[in-house]
Amino acid sequence: MADSPVTEVIPIITDQDGRMRVSGTRVLLDLIVHAYHQGETPEHIVQMYPTLTLDKVYLAIGYYLRHRDAVDTYIQQMQGEAAQLQAQLESDYPPKLTRSDLRARLQSRQNDTE
Repeated sequence: MADSPVTEVIPIITDQDGRMRVSGTRVLLDLIVHAYHQGETPEHIVQMYPTLTLDKVYLAIGYYLRHRDAVDTYIQQMQGEAAQLQAQLESDYPPKLTRSDLRARLQSRQNDTE
């Protein structure tokens, strides 16, 4: 009997925005990798994201482990884009209350209760 390789379809797709997701779900590969780095088990990751299946989580983690450098670079790029977007939104729509305003309110309340 000849050995024949078993092939598995990796359930990772890249959406129209360039984000890597688990196929058939809206769950980002970033989230699975983050949970994996936090020590979560694949079973717990499925509980965290009910649209996932256990086999897809294992395959996604396996994909990450085989392509760690590329996925880590992708995640860093996505984090950089998110930081730029957040900075742009905060610039375009500054908060009406600043941190110093909130601290002053808190101090005032604490002084009132004393």
